[in-house]
Amino acid sequence: MLRATLALIALAAGAAAAQAPLAPAERAAVSADVRQFMLRVASEVTQHGPTAWRAQFSQTPQFFMAVNGALAFADSAAASRGIAALPGIIKSIELKWGDDLRIDPLTAQFAVVASSYYELQTHPDGTRTADRGYFTAVAERGAAGWTLRDAHWSSLSPPGH
Repeated sequence: MLRATLALIALAAGAAAAQAPLAPAERAAVSADVRQFMLRVASEVTQHGPTAWRAQFSQTPQFFMAVNGALAFADSAAASRGIAALPGIIKSIELKWGDDLRIDPLTAQFAVVASSYYELQTHPDGTRTADRGYFTAVAERGAAGWTLRDAHWSSLSPPGH
């Protein structure tokens, strides 16, 4: 009986430690890492075009992405298929996060990110489409570094819509 009680106490202590809030220095380190990751996302998508998104999204089955309240990619496989088709409709993207980029570290492996964004898409026929709105995501640190585990884009509606 004593052994079972001690085992339960040890399990409870381990669970409590896993839920312990990050120390201020850890929060600052995660914030800085995720901020650099987000700036790199914008840079790589701008430099390498729409297919650069594949490396930014988690390649786990848990990944999903919604756009304007609708599920765009239910999982990583759907994201891979969708991103592979993007060069047929988007030649290049200029992506900029707003000065309001927010990072909320949850643990050493997870953080919530949020920012306004501006995106200028150039299409294969040379036409351009500008979009702005708000982006939210969960960033996850894995063996290869930070990726976006889940994401949501909300575009501002044109006036009158």
